[in-house]
Amino acid sequence: MKHVLQSKWGSSVALICNILGAYVLYFIARLIYVFSNWSYFSEGFSGATIGQWIKGSLLFDTTAIVYTHIPYVLLMLFPLWMKEQPGYQKLCKWVFVVVNSIALAINLADAVYFPFTLRRTTMSVFQEFNNEHNLGSIVLHNALTHWYLVVAFVLLVAFMQRLYVMPRTTIATFPTPKSRWMYGLQQFVCLAIATIGIVAGARGGLQSGVRPITISNANQFVERPTDCAVVLNTPFALLRTIGKADFVVPNYYPNVQAAAQVFSPIHMPDSTQPRKKNIVILIVESFGREYIGGFNRDFFDGKYKGYTPNVDRLIEKSLVYRYSFCNGRKSIDGMPSILCSIPRFGEPFILTPASMNDYTGMPGLLSQWGYQTAFFHGANRGSMGFLAFSKKIGFQHYYGRQDYDDDKRFGGDEDFDGNWGIWDEPFLQYYCAKMSEMKEPFMTALFTVSSHDPFVVPAQYKNIYKEEHLPIQKCIRYTDMAIGKFFATASKQKWFKNTIFVLTSDHTNQSDHAQYMTDIGGFCSPIIIYDPSNEIKAERKNAIAQQIDIMPTLLHYVGFPKPYMAFGADLFNTADDNTWAVNYLNGIYQYVKHGYVLQWDGTQTKAIYKLTDLLMQHNLVGKVKEQQQMETELKAIIYQYMYRMVNDKLRPNATKE
Repeated sequence: MKHVLQSKWGSSVALICNILGAYVLYFIARLIYVFSNWSYFSEGFSGATIGQWIKGSLLFDTTAIVYTHIPYVLLMLFPLWMKEQPGYQKLCKWVFVVVNSIALAINLADAVYFPFTLRRTTMSVFQEFNNEHNLGSIVLHNALTHWYLVVAFVLLVAFMQRLYVMPRTTIATFPTPKSRWMYGLQQFVCLAIATIGIVAGARGGLQSGVRPITISNANQFVERPTDCAVVLNTPFALLRTIGKADFVVPNYYPNVQAAAQVFSPIHMPDSTQPRKKNIVILIVESFGREYIGGFNRDFFDGKYKGYTPNVDRLIEKSLVYRYSFCNGRKSIDGMPSILCSIPRFGEPFILTPASMNDYTGMPGLLSQWGYQTAFFHGANRGSMGFLAFSKKIGFQHYYGRQDYDDDKRFGGDEDFDGNWGIWDEPFLQYYCAKMSEMKEPFMTALFTVSSHDPFVVPAQYKNIYKEEHLPIQKCIRYTDMAIGKFFATASKQKWFKNTIFVLTSDHTNQSDHAQYMTDIGGFCSPIIIYDPSNEIKAERKNAIAQQIDIMPTLLHYVGFPKPYMAFGADLFNTADDNTWAVNYLNGIYQYVKHGYVLQWDGTQTKAIYKLTDLLMQHNLVGKVKEQQQMETELKAIIYQYMYRMVNDKLRPNATKE
């Protein structure tokens, strides 16, 4: 080892050794954290969970370590031979020691804070204690009370400083210009490799479909929400929530009880006789209302055909709404909106600290009521964070690309699209087959992938679904065909007539019609409710619907017997004139009701348009009698949302109303 450290590879080898030492430091800090709060974690500990805990811990520790060690890596691998001298290496050492001492202190201090929050500390802690003037005494008190953590900190810092590996390469190692030039090239290559590792570590991987991991991904590795604190580390939780603390309770109402007089997200059961029908929700990637001929009969004097003949036929047998909207603009917005009735206000809910709050969704509620639940997504496991989120909201099973590959009845990885996941046509058939294996009643949801950028179709369909005006349009045709084949297969299954189908999109996408390029037009998603038994009558309602209405509408219809929280409305028990929708776009809340779209910036109405003003050209602010009432209602919705997010009140019994 001594010989290697004296060679031209000394800095690179020392860097690797010290980074491994940082992992050890994080591991020890986690052990102290867990055992300091063992009473909270003991219930979740078992031989079956320890492996997942370790796997998750390595993932989140890697991200925290690469972020915090970027300056250190750059210093150690800087491609200049003159850095190989004692003074420079001492600087590198103290950068390493200081950075990791701070990380260690944060992790150990959070062990004290955990019993009060039951989660890792995020950036919201600075807002929480913003008006406290006794933080010094609080810190001193806790340091004295938890003296053993202070001792552990001092000992670990001392060991870290003592065990730090210092390269022993000197300037004399490079006596000639050629040796110096070769050393610079070698260090440059090492730095390039390290950069790739940093990017991979920061994102949680380099594979297709992986977004930068967030604190909500911890749910993928634990069985209980509380145990997320085990696999996370506090530096990661802080780094990932910088700039994300955008949930602030506005002063629209004095308290949540006053806001509840105008709007409450708590839904109470009524005397509806339980009808435990199966529920199937199709979340179709980028499947905006613009592409569907059945929603656009007025286009081009009724001559517009759209790209969805199969969905058009489905519409004729379904309950649909003239004005239907999504509640966000990203795939990660669609999941909480549709399955939890939680819209996006500000940052995507899944990416905020509130994603670690105590809440559930339709699958979790129905699982408690005897339903079998499963989520299907043809992409890699973990893609988009859907595996973790589906587990968080109560899905009992998850089926993705790897599960499809393992099913010998289907084409395996030959059906991989090369980008995101399994082509929609075979995966929808797999979906149907898996549901036929499930015990009724069941609730499932599927998220398709084929109508996603880079917008390609299977080779055998390239001469059928050719390029059109927009790249997505051929993919919409392909996915529509896949949906048609899905319903053809499903109609032959014994569970078909006892099932309610809902088809919607996660968000909208490319547009070539002006009315779908407006502020509200960009949120026009289909909501199609199909009941083969015809108990829910086929109808085209001149009313408003939104993604967050799906959960309360279905739960009421099947007779769910307990209170639950949902920000949307039960469409079957809301008068058409009282239906509404809300979404958020670049700091503006858009509230749709009474035939108008009101745009609110948080303090005042900026604009109000008629829904029939398709291009949003005539601002009627101050001229509409419903404006004041709409403002009052919107403020109540925002207040309830922010209050519940900030104070972790996303259960019906979390606050008295």
